[in-house]
Amino acid sequence: MSTSKVWVITGAGRGMGVDFVRAALAAGHKVVATGRNKEAVAKAVGDDANLLVAKLDVTNPLDAERAVKEAVERFGTIDVLINNAANFYGGFFEELTLDQIESQLRTVLIGPMIVTRAVLPVMRKQRSGHIISISSGAGISGFGFNSAYAASKFGLEGWMESLQPEVSPFGIHTTIVNPGMFRTEFLTKESATYANPSIEDYSDRRARNQDAYNTQNGKQAGDPVKLAEALIKISENVQPPRRFIAGSDAVSIAEHKIADLQDQINHYRDISTSMSYEEV
Repeated sequence: MSTSKVWVITGAGRGMGVDFVRAALAAGHKVVATGRNKEAVAKAVGDDANLLVAKLDVTNPLDAERAVKEAVERFGTIDVLINNAANFYGGFFEELTLDQIESQLRTVLIGPMIVTRAVLPVMRKQRSGHIISISSGAGISGFGFNSAYAASKFGLEGWMESLQPEVSPFGIHTTIVNPGMFRTEFLTKESATYANPSIEDYSDRRARNQDAYNTQNGKQAGDPVKLAEALIKISENVQPPRRFIAGSDAVSIAEHKIADLQDQINHYRDISTSMSYEEV
């Protein structure tokens, strides 16, 4: 068994967050399980001597500071942060409202930034730590009907990739996790919101996309328990991966993206490499 660590997990009231909490406790770690509704989190994860349930709306900096303070007061430190809390606004870009787009970015991109900013002083002081942010296959490749969600995940990945060289001198590791479709509550009404129909030109595709998501709900191929167990193993590595692609569907998305990028580079290589000034 690995040395016990202190984990802070956001979005622990349902979905993958519950499995992450259970896996960390089963591995002998101490866990701070957080969510907007403290009572709902407590009901979902149960009771354990190594468990602290704390209220945390990731979009609220005061909540983040309080949760970090509670974690340190109870367990003395924070070793692993999982930025897991998320939601999903599905719809075509033109049909999504600006409020919906801003809400998507606030929860999925700004929220993890807020929580990480609150945790970093603790990790920096101890010169160790591991920040794990749950992205998506939509953080690798954009998809129609996912414009706001993909924008938030692409932003999350750009931030995490930039954060890595900033904090690595302090012994702090970062990992981006790209899950494919896992059997969670992500596509339920509690997590997913769809744009209100407004533009007739999108009607047929809108109906097909929304029906496809409703059909997939509860039938996704990925097992979140296995993902939780994989994150425990990753956290035990002396040098954890900067990116972990989870699920065969996510691997396919990544491989297709790599092939497409290489094709685009090769196709326009001559023009792309002819941009330098020609010194006289």
